Amino acid sequence: MDILGGFTRSIGLAMAGKSPWGGNKGSGGDDSGDSGPAESGSGSEPKDPGKKGGGPRNPWLPAGEDDTRRSAKIEDIFKHRGPEGPRRGGGDGGGPNFRFPQRPDGKSWVPIIALVLGAVWISISSAHLIGPKQKAVVQTVGIYSRTLNPGLSFTLPWPIEVVSVENVSEIRAVQIPSGSEEKLILTGDQNLVNLSYLIRWNIKDLKKFKFELADPAGTVEEVAEAAMRASVAEKTLDDTFSGEGRAEIEDRVRRRMQAVLDAYDSGVAVQGVQIDKTDPPARVVEAFKDVSAAQQDADAAINRSRAAAQQILARAEGDTASFDKVYAQYKLAPEVTRRRLYYETMERVLSGTDKTIVEASGVTTYLPLPEIRKRAQQAPATPAPAGGQ
Repeated sequence: MDILGGFTRSIGLAMAGKSPWGGNKGSGGDDSGDSGPAESGSGSEPKDPGKKGGGPRNPWLPAGEDDTRRSAKIEDIFKHRGPEGPRRGGGDGGGPNFRFPQRPDGKSWVPIIALVLGAVWISISSAHLIGPKQKAVVQTVGIYSRTLNPGLSFTLPWPIEVVSVENVSEIRAVQIPSGSEEKLILTGDQNLVNLSYLIRWNIKDLKKFKFELADPAGTVEEVAEAAMRASVAEKTLDDTFSGEGRAEIEDRVRRRMQAVLDAYDSGVAVQGVQIDKTDPPARVVEAFKDVSAAQQDADAAINRSRAAAQQILARAEGDTASFDKVYAQYKLAPEVTRRRLYYETMERVLSGTDKTIVEASGVTTYLPLPEIRKRAQQAPATPAPAGGQ
């Protein structure tokens, strides 16, 4: 309650024109305290007769003025005193006095320095050299105004116009997934494949790239993942491992990505999609190796069967062509051709038998010629006698 009462009393004194710091400046310039007369005693100090009020002096009042306890005005705080510039001290021994060096004519260098700095700042922030592979967008007071092409261009100084430069010809790459983590994708035949791929893209419209999307690079990565999952879901596991199937998946992902990014007005052009690897999940690698080995054996057997079928087909085609030629000759001379065919057939059939047939009188009907031939081949050669013996 004592604190509240003292605060209320201070407000009342201020409203009555009295200073809560001490005396009140009346119309005559005298200060009269709001308390009673000063108590006399050994511990009391007499007031300075040169002062018109008691208590400490306000340090913010300029030196030499009436030493009262009134509140300082803003003009008093920043009031100049002679050629020494503004002072905040309360007496002759005020704070440190600092002043800028003056020109020979007595004027300050501050305007010239400010003018030079302003000119340098305008020249630096207004001239822009755009590289041959770059473009820049200009924002005037935060609003898009124009696009700068390669070359030297001039704008209003910063922060009135802000220039953002981008390399629009650079091919940017996004590796999915980053690092060695797995990226499992479901195929059309309900199998999982660990897929790693690379997306290449660049900027085709800088205005859309800067202002249509909050995170263009992140959007490209998310669209790429969605397009890849949709394309792999249309293929089987074997298609994702084959070269032809992977090429088709890459083309579908690129076209799907470009369609979605164009719908977003992203200003991005997808240059290509490259699948780096297609592996089975780590937990089923061994089983997948067994399946792959069996598949390779099946493919080898199929290839051998196809080769044999091709040989048989080629032989049959050759026999057919030969028969056509014989038939053409048979139509020209049927009797001669018939006899010739008979002899060739008998020669081909009887050449593989051990019997010799001779159609002549006085000749033994059976001659063991093949047996004699075999004995002659098995008999060892007799060496010639040495020394004429």
